[in-house]
Amino acid sequence: MRLRRLIATALGLAVAAASFVFVLPRIADYRSAWRVIEQLSPPQIGLLAVAVILNLVTFAPAWMAALPGLGFVRAFIVTQASTASTYIAPGGAAVGVALSYAMLRRWGFGLAAVGLAAALTGIWNQLALLGFPAVALVLLTIKKEQNALLQSVALLGLVAFVVAAGVFAAALSSAKLARRAGDAASRAVTRAGRLVGRRPVLWNGESFVRFRASAIGLLRHRWHVLTLSTLAGQLTVFLLCLVSLRVLGVSSHEVSAVEAFAAWSLVRLLGSLPITPGGIGVVEVGMTTALVGFGGHNAEVVAAVLLYRFLSIVPTLLLGVAAGVVWRRLTPADVKI
Repeated sequence: MRLRRLIATALGLAVAAASFVFVLPRIADYRSAWRVIEQLSPPQIGLLAVAVILNLVTFAPAWMAALPGLGFVRAFIVTQASTASTYIAPGGAAVGVALSYAMLRRWGFGLAAVGLAAALTGIWNQLALLGFPAVALVLLTIKKEQNALLQSVALLGLVAFVVAAGVFAAALSSAKLARRAGDAASRAVTRAGRLVGRRPVLWNGESFVRFRASAIGLLRHRWHVLTLSTLAGQLTVFLLCLVSLRVLGVSSHEVSAVEAFAAWSLVRLLGSLPITPGGIGVVEVGMTTALVGFGGHNAEVVAAVLLYRFLSIVPTLLLGVAAGVVWRRLTPADVKI
């Protein structure tokens, strides 16, 4: 099992290295991209700073909605630390979830409440991730534009969105269906785990029944807050991408906001596949290729994509390290659940 992880890590590093060393320089050399970045004016830098801040502060509200009693400071700390861990630790999202559990449990939140919050924020983010390409396809269709790759990915994403939303809604509709869905999922995950040497899972249909009761109670009062905060958290990432494009000279005549959203949503979905940590390398190449295909100039697009990725990853890494230092010093929260 350890050997598989080492092989997967090595392959991920190889893909990331190949993306930056061989693929991106073929689109535009880094010196040309750096010359574009050097031309940034103070107002443009200020605009980028505002976009970065908006991106960072919108990490927290979804967790605040899903976990009553969690204030902004703690939500900000846990989301920055857990997100940063997915960029640097093997295991990706699983590491981030485990770190969130550890931090929230230390602050006094119950295991069931933390599990429910992690599940709901994860489900809502995945639904947004799957739904955005379909929205982008609709917007491009209204503009009478076509993109074969986006059409394929959007269709797959839409099917996955409908299936996931349908299964989730069915599981919430009755305890009987929740129990059946949980037992089926438990068997499927256990069988898949055996292929990679993992032990059987400890949850089953009864776990889903308990989850259903807790989820209904929370969502009845907070579904709209969770939905809006999830959308805000996702779309401020796109706002940072769009601002990076505009301040580095990729005009709306070259790549419109709808085309930028299509490229961003498509590559964000593809980048969620566990190939490299945080999709590093995969996202840069995919987004650059898509934006150039829509009409952006090579050097400006490469510069904008690299700047966008730097500003969406590095601040979170720095804040995540700082959060890892200070979170143990916070006293247990006054939890009211």
